[in-house]
Amino acid sequence: MNNTNRSEVHEENQTEHRAPALHKTHLNKTEAKERIEKLRELINDYRYHYHVLDQSIMSESAADSLKHELTLLEEAFPELITPDSPTQRVAGKPLDKFQKVTHQSRMISLADVFSESEVRDWVARNYKLVSPGTKFTYFTDIKMDGLAMSLHYRHGILEQAVTRGDGLVGEDVTMNVRTIANVPLKLKGDPKEIPEEVEVRGEVIIFKDDFAKINQRQIEKKEKTFANPRNLAAGSIRQLDPKVAASRPLRFMAYDLVTPNLATNQLAYQTIRKFGFQTSMQDRTFDSLDQVIAEIHHLGEIRASLPFGTDGMVIKINDRKIYQDLGIIGKTPRAAVAYKYPAEEATTKVRDIVISIGRTGAATPVAIFDPVEVAGSIVRHATLHNADEIDRLGLRIGDTVIIYKAGDIIPQIKEVLTTLRSEDSVEFNYEEALKSQYPELEFERPAGEVVYRVKGLDSNLILKRSIEYYASKPALNIEGLGEKNVNLLVDSKLVNNLSDLYRLDVTQIAKLDRFGELSAKKLIDAIEKSKSMPLSKFITALGIRHVGVQTSISLANYFKTLDALVDATADDLLSIPDIGQVVAESILAYFADEDNLAQLKMMQELGVKPYFEDKSGQPLAGKSYVVSGTLSSMGREEAEEKLRALGATVTGSVTKTTTALIVGEKPGASKTTKAEKLGIPVLQEEGFLELIGN
Repeated sequence: MNNTNRSEVHEENQTEHRAPALHKTHLNKTEAKERIEKLRELINDYRYHYHVLDQSIMSESAADSLKHELTLLEEAFPELITPDSPTQRVAGKPLDKFQKVTHQSRMISLADVFSESEVRDWVARNYKLVSPGTKFTYFTDIKMDGLAMSLHYRHGILEQAVTRGDGLVGEDVTMNVRTIANVPLKLKGDPKEIPEEVEVRGEVIIFKDDFAKINQRQIEKKEKTFANPRNLAAGSIRQLDPKVAASRPLRFMAYDLVTPNLATNQLAYQTIRKFGFQTSMQDRTFDSLDQVIAEIHHLGEIRASLPFGTDGMVIKINDRKIYQDLGIIGKTPRAAVAYKYPAEEATTKVRDIVISIGRTGAATPVAIFDPVEVAGSIVRHATLHNADEIDRLGLRIGDTVIIYKAGDIIPQIKEVLTTLRSEDSVEFNYEEALKSQYPELEFERPAGEVVYRVKGLDSNLILKRSIEYYASKPALNIEGLGEKNVNLLVDSKLVNNLSDLYRLDVTQIAKLDRFGELSAKKLIDAIEKSKSMPLSKFITALGIRHVGVQTSISLANYFKTLDALVDATADDLLSIPDIGQVVAESILAYFADEDNLAQLKMMQELGVKPYFEDKSGQPLAGKSYVVSGTLSSMGREEAEEKLRALGATVTGSVTKTTTALIVGEKPGASKTTKAEKLGIPVLQEEGFLELIGN
């Protein structure tokens, strides 16, 4: 019955490690030269696999993170820049299997920016290069994650389709592109108004739903699934047999019209659509940079809901004459950049490995690394699960690693970049670390298990934590069963596991210090009352790792009985919208533990009967609220409980699905700002009380 509830438990058991940020230039020239050479080698290897072989040895966001580090180092040491650096060229080398074609005008890449300040710096640099009094307007569009392509039309008829290749020379894939259903073989419009030669650029992509269907068919055929939509689209286009491309749900999404005759990028986009091309429909024009910044936030909110994969937002100076006059610096245009959203993956450097002890007594190693932004938040550490995982990764202290968020929540280490390993990296000795961090405890690793545990799983410390959480307000809220009384019950040996709570009687408790017959009866009554409770509360009380209040409600709503939850499969759990792989595995592991199952059976025999509380007919069913600030009428937990009692969902962050933000005194500035930006109603305390019927 003892288990770790959520990832925050690790944080409670750790001292925050603040290391200097990896990307700060704290290296001397010799160290920087060594780091730059290793980065170039790794990035070039990634680019070759990604652009030439259509293979992915790491995610694009992880590669972006490495390239960003390389750019910063080269900016700090410009004398170390060489012509063959990945920052100095557009990657991609055409294969010999298709005819090579020289682009009439180079298909250049855009410079990446990663923050609002970098966007503002880009604009400021350009203003220094134009005449005084010049006023920029801006054109923006979503940056799709596909294979860049140039389509050439002559007299309105598709003549040739060429991949970007290295930007100067691409590959002729016309026969394959002709099979794409949304590519116009003849441009729409009055032939007299269509130029003799037209070049349209865009991305060949596969929509996310189509990709999921393809992989489902692969599974049904017991064949290997595809890694991601981008690689599948690229691989389909580069097949010699056009029938392969024709069998795939490819789409061409246009984003540029190469012609000097249009005044603005906005007009070019409008003309593309008139010609019959599909576009993202996310293009916008703005008069001010502040509006552009607001659009960055807006697209960041909605991009996950778009039907295609994205990896950023393109920002261009709208006036094409200004665009051309600003010219090119290196291999990128001055008048356009690609804003990259917080990476789903990023690279950082491991500074230490510590061990955290949870309520189960499991000794979990945790990697401490330089702070890095992943999926919109700063992370500083990630669980390593067990000693075998460290061995599998081949991780050493000092290694550069790829970090990702499992289920968009839990930071994890995906891979160690051994090519960047320094000579001073240190191997981690698990047993020595246990002795060093917890000299007062004994650990054992049972045969066949991968986890070290505190010797004797029913140790007082672990048991006390479990009971305290079981009786806490978010769980069963058993009055009188706080820390001091839990200590008394455990130390007196009256309670050796959770089920023992339901064996207690007034006589036993009355003999304890601080108790009399009246207070003993009061506690027994409270424990007795907890035998009948909503299933969601009981699930919360079990303390399953990663399963908090809202996830418990989702589980209860889906399974409706404890037995159904115990028998759940991975597919059952993953079909619940807010449960990902990590949470599902934690739930499965909990109910696979024989000790946990024995305790559940004993509690049921002692009269514990959780029931399903159907709130679908409640007045706030289907609605979602966020509470922020201090309420004068009640605490925040009580307010959230009242909302849940009326069928509402309560979350910790404002999103586009939030029904309203409820605020008291000193609400979080980020929550109120986001609510205002998304147009989410804000309820003051008076409105909240009216909502719940007080």
